[in-house]
Amino acid sequence: MPIRFLLFFLSVSVLSSIYAQQPDSTSSSISQSLIEKNELIKNSLVKNIPFRNAGPTIMSGRVVDLEVNPENSTEFYVAYATGGVWHTTNNGITFKSVFDKAPTQNVGDIAVNWRNKIIWVGTGETISSRSSYAGVGILKSTDNGNSWTNVGLYDSHHISDIILDKNDPDVVLVAALGHLYSQNEERGIFKTVDGGKTWKKTLFINSNTGIINLGEAPENPSVLYAAAWERERQAWDFKGSGENSGIYKSTDAGDTWNLITTGNGFPQGAGVGRIGLAVVNENTIYAVHDNQNIRETNKEEKADKEAKDLKPKIFENISSLDFLALNTEELDDYLKANRFPKQYDAAKAKELVKKGQIKPSDFYLYTHDNTVSESDGEVIGAEVFKSTDGGKTWNRTHEGYIEDFFYSYGYVFAEMDVNPQDENEIYLVGVPLIKSVDGGKTFTYIDEPNVHADHHIIWVDPKMPNHLINGNDGGLNMSYDAGESWSKLNSMPLAQFYAINVDYEKPYNIYGGLQDNGTWKGPHNYEYSKDYEAEGQYPFKRVGGGDGMQVQIDRRDSDVIYVGSQFGFYNRLNLKTGARKFIKPSHDLGESPYRFNWETPILLSSHNQDILYMGGNKLMRSMNQGDDWTAISPDLTAGGKLGNVPFGTLATISESVFQFGLIYTGSDDGVIQVTQDAGGSWDIISGNLPQNLWVSTVIASIHNKSRVYAVLNGYRNDDFQPYVYKSDDYGQNWKDISSNLPLSPINVIVEDPKKENILYLGTDDASYVSFDNGDRWEVLDGSMPNVAVHDLVIQTEANDLIVGTHGRSIYIANLNEIQEFDSSKTNELQLFDMETVDFSTNWGRSWSAWRAASTPETKITFFSPVAGEAKVEVISTNGKTLKTWKDTVDKGFNYLQYDLSISESGKNLLEKERKDLKITKSQNETFYLPPGAYSIQVEVNGKSAKTALEIKEGSRRRDRAERAEQEQKD
Repeated sequence: MPIRFLLFFLSVSVLSSIYAQQPDSTSSSISQSLIEKNELIKNSLVKNIPFRNAGPTIMSGRVVDLEVNPENSTEFYVAYATGGVWHTTNNGITFKSVFDKAPTQNVGDIAVNWRNKIIWVGTGETISSRSSYAGVGILKSTDNGNSWTNVGLYDSHHISDIILDKNDPDVVLVAALGHLYSQNEERGIFKTVDGGKTWKKTLFINSNTGIINLGEAPENPSVLYAAAWERERQAWDFKGSGENSGIYKSTDAGDTWNLITTGNGFPQGAGVGRIGLAVVNENTIYAVHDNQNIRETNKEEKADKEAKDLKPKIFENISSLDFLALNTEELDDYLKANRFPKQYDAAKAKELVKKGQIKPSDFYLYTHDNTVSESDGEVIGAEVFKSTDGGKTWNRTHEGYIEDFFYSYGYVFAEMDVNPQDENEIYLVGVPLIKSVDGGKTFTYIDEPNVHADHHIIWVDPKMPNHLINGNDGGLNMSYDAGESWSKLNSMPLAQFYAINVDYEKPYNIYGGLQDNGTWKGPHNYEYSKDYEAEGQYPFKRVGGGDGMQVQIDRRDSDVIYVGSQFGFYNRLNLKTGARKFIKPSHDLGESPYRFNWETPILLSSHNQDILYMGGNKLMRSMNQGDDWTAISPDLTAGGKLGNVPFGTLATISESVFQFGLIYTGSDDGVIQVTQDAGGSWDIISGNLPQNLWVSTVIASIHNKSRVYAVLNGYRNDDFQPYVYKSDDYGQNWKDISSNLPLSPINVIVEDPKKENILYLGTDDASYVSFDNGDRWEVLDGSMPNVAVHDLVIQTEANDLIVGTHGRSIYIANLNEIQEFDSSKTNELQLFDMETVDFSTNWGRSWSAWRAASTPETKITFFSPVAGEAKVEVISTNGKTLKTWKDTVDKGFNYLQYDLSISESGKNLLEKERKDLKITKSQNETFYLPPGAYSIQVEVNGKSAKTALEIKEGSRRRDRAERAEQEQKD
């Protein structure tokens, strides 16, 4: 072994021992934050407020892992990047979430000990994209997800692989990729021999390099292979390769490791990117590699092409005379290739230069963005290597390049699998899904129309190799003919929303942009059902493509909407006529290219629905629905930074409802600005706030003209502190209102439309409400798992809070009780208004012997100042008790279901009260309340409160009564 590698392994050993002896303050802060969050949930006054999931289900989120029962392939678990872990026992026809009680929904890998029924989950997905959320370490369940225990590695953030010892359930190996946006020590390979009580780091390379893949030899689990990946992401730049990337081998069950890709056929150096492994046996290994080295080109062809093609650099210092002497045809080609405005053809350009109206250098400035790194050329991309001698030598399996597979983002793929019965049959996941039957010499495409692009996992059945399960950005697919045809297994609400919005139709619709799944529109009252398969119509409809982003709906005509995809590619659509117009603003000669955020913000003015705003690095305004644009600001950012990701862009826009042209903007590099004169002048108002953080949301108050709220997000710095502020003087002074919020980046804040002291807030793992303008926050936990909340919208007519999550689709909660609650009287029992109920003669009846009886239900909602037992009474107008029962209640909001039944004694009392009334027992042997006025009384701990309950005649009976009354008049 060369001395440099010997020294390397000695340093690894020393660092490992040091790590084991020193406490990790970051891990302890994450652990403490989870404890604080659990306490907040436990003590939350609003934890029982119910949320309803409104879909969609047909378009799912990104799948990251699968674990299939080796004895029964119809049972398996599937892990979603931000949607948790789901379990099926019927081959994917239905799934049950086993992760709702977990502290996060962000998953990197899962492993199942089928014999002992233990589930291990490594949290934090590993594709290293801009929407890859960090996890909270290793979670373990011994009761199929009813409860989860965190067993450490809190600061690993992104866990790629877990391998379980087949004979000892306490022995586990974990591969940790580590932080995405910063250096850290808790990355590499970790081993536990006591079920996760303690961990030993057995492989550590450096604070920038983690392990992306870990595989063991099927016949000899002491032999393992690990793929190391050095990568560095910043908000403005991503480097997906590094000289410390490579493949390591262990022959002692992961206790020690040796680098096996050193001068033996496998690529080395700074261009080594992500590596995926498929271990056939202890000596035979495949590796798919995202090679970031630049492709070789024929020097003569390259020189000839460069001689013919005009380059932007030519125009930087060219004189007017030399410009006018340029070949007209070549100049036309240059202008078209670089997407100059159509009015500038070669003849027009020369005419303007000759008159001195434009400068030749303007043709350089138009194409030049000094924040964009220049490309050195096209990278090699996907390659497959194979070793048949345990990694001593490696050979590429194919000639030439694997084209149109990784495209420009191989770092999110580089996974593969091999048929256990035929080592020459291999499967690779990329943008398409491809297969080789000759050991990687040639490949065929095996996607079908109902299979989404961007694949992340492929499982080959060891007992039935034609049986495949594939996970991709659109969900889950299954094949039984080796990929010739596929079924889709999407039935769970797992959509990853970036942004949502609503219209004011009746019933109203919800719109939203999805990660890699376009923009969708659907009814707010959607409930999951397979009925659409028989009816032929799924309630949610796709209205836009790409990575769906923000949506604006014209309040005058909800058929006119604005939808778009990443980096500002927006369209105006008319859903009724099908008309579509591309409306992305373009800069002009004399300007550098505009920079647009991945989630480019757009906003229709509340003062005039023809006026549309869009944020680049400048604020653009259109007075005619996006047909024409004017920049109404200078650069409103800190100017961006050099890199390969657009940065120094606006991320949020808000206009005051009190004044046209009172506008706030926030940028991804931490700058908040305000104009009070429609763009005539701008002021930076973020100088006394934390600097260099992403401004997730800035909103002008709907209650107070001078009030504004701002949310800063440190996620892209691996900073998980909550930053949220309020100003009552147009942003001149700010108050920190993060108060009791635990560690978690904040994405959005909105005001309650009726009570100005009530605020709602969404973080990377929860939603919150404050009744006192941010002095204290309560977790809105009801029915929602700990999932990232990207957006919040309030539909004011329905009084619904709509929650757009990045992983579990859309949730809805009604706000009536929150608004009715008097937060100054928390020592009193507060019983809230009840909904009017329509009576039905079908109560307690069934139309078929095979169906359960129809049972009415209403909610009794109240705030209890203490936990304990509640006595509930149904009372007639004469004060007679018709039914009474007891129930356990929590401190805070409570929701008791009442089936509108009464006791037999209550029925007799009511018949005595109302002489003309006769109440008969229903088909299900129950007496139900007839139409009339009643009251509900609740008593808790000696305090009582009463509210009215009205039961109206059902619509059929009302119609019949009205007809009878009219007949009598006639």
